[in-house]
Amino acid sequence: MRAVIQRVNKASVNIAGKQHARIEKGLLVLLGVGEDDLLEDAIWLAAKIAGMRIFSDKDGLMNLSVNDIHGEAMVISQFTLFASTKKGNRPSFIRAGKPEMAAKLYEMFCQQLTKEMSRTVKTGVFAADMQIELINDGPVTILIDSKTRE
Repeated sequence: MRAVIQRVNKASVNIAGKQHARIEKGLLVLLGVGEDDLLEDAIWLAAKIAGMRIFSDKDGLMNLSVNDIHGEAMVISQFTLFASTKKGNRPSFIRAGKPEMAAKLYEMFCQQLTKEMSRTVKTGVFAADMQIELINDGPVTILIDSKTRE
């Protein structure tokens, strides 16, 4: 699994011109599921994200997690995180998980992140055409890959 984590002051997702979900201060997580991802990837990644200390403490240092600040989280499915641009100018998505498998792991990840955060995680709709609005705080944007664990 690959995730792009953005520290946000607020974020929302619109589908078909209507707001589907919204969060205030917290994390916007763009999540890609790869063809060889497993439940253990979802479990590891959810724990890593919930514990990641990327929010400022009283001294302005990034020492607090989303849980420490009682923040919110929104997870958006993003198969394009598995784009290969090695050949030509048209990305290939062959390494992205097949939709049926990826949808299940996406749901499992959201459930695990909800458990790790002890609060409901907002989501988009898997495979929908979505418009995301956000105010990135910092900006702080982190990339994580469950296979390389970095």
